[in-house]
Amino acid sequence: MGALFFVTSAIAGDIKSLTPQAILNDYPTEARADYIFGCMAANGQNRKILRRCACSIDWVASVLPYAAYVAAETVLSLRQTSGERMSIFRNTQVSKNYEAALRRAQAEAEILCF
Repeated sequence: MGALFFVTSAIAGDIKSLTPQAILNDYPTEARADYIFGCMAANGQNRKILRRCACSIDWVASVLPYAAYVAAETVLSLRQTSGERMSIFRNTQVSKNYEAALRRAQAEAEILCF
């Protein structure tokens, strides 16, 4: 539980210190590109899909601060790991909230961009 508390505390501290403009543009290029590559792998490899996937990450970035995005991606990744110690990422409300926020942003992006 200590690791999850640390991540949550770090995110809360990071968000409080950001200006509104910084929050809108806080996703690094590498994270945006990684999202687009994954989106294109799932939806197709053409220019039309590239535009839609770029739109999708832009929308996600506009509604979800990067720190929360990283936390949600981390939770989703760790849920794929087996073992009792990883149950904290499957069963806690905090991890469920991170996942729900990301899924909600992605669902909105899908409606707007696809």
